Amino acid sequence: MTSATSITVRVPLAIRHRPGRKTVVTPMADGVVPIATRADPALVKALARAFRYQRMLDQGRYASISEMALAERIERGYLGSLLRMTLLAPDIVEAILCARVPHGIILPALLEPFPAVWADQHVSLMRG
Repeated sequence: MTSATSITVRVPLAIRHRPGRKTVVTPMADGVVPIATRADPALVKALARAFRYQRMLDQGRYASISEMALAERIERGYLGSLLRMTLLAPDIVEAILCARVPHGIILPALLEPFPAVWADQHVSLMRG
């Protein structure tokens, strides 16, 4: 029989407590700043809710936006603004989910009316 050997690996890191979650922060290596790749949680959450609400409407769980807003206990206007996000161009949705969002695309801008034509959305959202 052989005796068990153990190896101890030490990785310098820090755990930062943020509201609702813990984040692991690694140290900089040779002065190289790590690239932030985390998607904006507010944008991702709003987008997920928008597609969830749209799916519920498509499945017939609610007959109208007003009925859904009442059942979900959210303001009808806000629900309408969220549902509009399902009309975003696929490349904008992908950019939001992959944390490659251009600087001008923020949640308040996406809750405002924007063009339905995908090609025009980039121009409109970048102005905001």
